[in-house]
Amino acid sequence: MKRAFYLLAVSCGVTFSGQLHAQQSTDPLPTTASLQDCIRYALEHQPVIHQSVIDEAITDRSVKSKLADWYPQVQLDANLQHYLDLPTSIFGGNPTKVGVANNSAATFTLNQNLFTRDLLLATNTAKDIRKQIKQTTTRNKIDVVADVSKAYYDVLLTQQQINVLSEDIVRLERSLKDAVNQYQSGVVDKIDSKRATISLNNAKAQRKSALELLIAKQAYLKNLMGYPANLGDIPVSSDTTKMVAEVNSSDTSVVADYHNRIEYQLLKTQESLLQANVKYNKWGYLPSVSAFVNYAFAWQNQSFGQLYSNNYPNSLMGIKLSLPIFQGGKRVHNIRMAELQLERNKWDFESLTNAVNTQYSQAMAAYRSNLNDYLTLKENVAMAQDVYNLLQLQYKEGIKTYLDVLISETELRTAQLSYYNAMYQVLSSKIDLQKALGTLTVNY
Repeated sequence: MKRAFYLLAVSCGVTFSGQLHAQQSTDPLPTTASLQDCIRYALEHQPVIHQSVIDEAITDRSVKSKLADWYPQVQLDANLQHYLDLPTSIFGGNPTKVGVANNSAATFTLNQNLFTRDLLLATNTAKDIRKQIKQTTTRNKIDVVADVSKAYYDVLLTQQQINVLSEDIVRLERSLKDAVNQYQSGVVDKIDSKRATISLNNAKAQRKSALELLIAKQAYLKNLMGYPANLGDIPVSSDTTKMVAEVNSSDTSVVADYHNRIEYQLLKTQESLLQANVKYNKWGYLPSVSAFVNYAFAWQNQSFGQLYSNNYPNSLMGIKLSLPIFQGGKRVHNIRMAELQLERNKWDFESLTNAVNTQYSQAMAAYRSNLNDYLTLKENVAMAQDVYNLLQLQYKEGIKTYLDVLISETELRTAQLSYYNAMYQVLSSKIDLQKALGTLTVNY
């Protein structure tokens, strides 16, 4: 017997451990995660999205709970009582003890609602209430997609900055070596090597700062995605080809349409619910009607031990009508309040229209400005690279000074860093533009 209990305990422990491990484990990302991979992961693991899905389930259960009142309601009431002193009644002027010492009763009640305004409201608004909570989930998904996209691009930007600084360090180390060799050969003085050392130290310090910043940006991206911290860094794709393709993929001729915004759809749903609330308050003048059937068991006996030997049942059925006649003007005030709430909601549409137009104008202006900066800096990188290559050759031939090479190298590094920063700004402003237009995709 003890062995059986032991085996049962071990099997339960293994099962629980397996379930716990299954709950803690997460689906790993690909070896190289694209933006779509990160967004898909976030939509599956972000706590906010999980909470929204649970809210949908809670709302669905709440609606079903309200609608359940349309079904017959069966109830049992029971009691057991013992008189310490029997009640007295007066018959013909003579006080007389009536009843028996022990009583017990059980009453079954069946009630069927035929018409109530509460149930009408629940029936008419069930669809809109479910729609509203689903739209809230969609709005949360849009926010997650936008935030993850920006954070992903920010991580890529920092990685590219580190790559630029690493390449710059290689160039500076080569320049320093050349400067030292020329100094030892007596061609130049020691100033060139010192300048090269200073520039090299500055580039290393910048790369160190970028590496530390990358850790923080990785942590922020993991937080937005719901990615466990113990799984290491997110392996974001270092291929900038797709990023470059995304820069020019927006149509700047698109006009804002607030009907596409999830906020507008939420307001429309809210308007439907407020219209239903107006009807609900107007229905306050209507009666509530229900049908009922009662069946009661009644046991009475002077002796407690024989209480349930004699039953005196009774039953009845009927229809109940409840009509409030005067409530001090309460119904009139409730109707007017519901109408004012509906009127106020109309001004929310006006406010949303103005806000969408403003957001669109700002997002489009930022996108066009950042795109212009990006295209300009793209040309600057190519020219800075040509200038550096030419001055490097001229310096080796003794035509140009090392200071010219150092300045061109600094300009090249600045142009490259500015170029990638402009690329991030364009992509970030593009996300804002899509969000303003209501075209940001959440289905992955």
